[in-house]
Amino acid sequence: MKVEVLGTGCAKCKRLAKNVEAAIKDLGIEAELVKVDDITEIMNRGVMLTPALAVDGELKVSGRVADVKEIKEILQG
Repeated sequence: MKVEVLGTGCAKCKRLAKNVEAAIKDLGIEAELVKVDDITEIMNRGVMLTPALAVDGELKVSGRVADVKEIKEILQG
């Protein structure tokens, strides 16, 4: 599983990344966490509001910080 946090490194982006790390740890799953901070790459994916969360290339959250509970639900499918 590839989990991507898309954002330019702002406080909200960092908070989302920490929440994703916590969710992965809580679930005890194997997941690759990638931080995408290149604005061109973010825009090419159609993301207009950061932070954003994508799982296996599919955009799940955009423009807000998802909490750990919500991320765990997303990761569990």
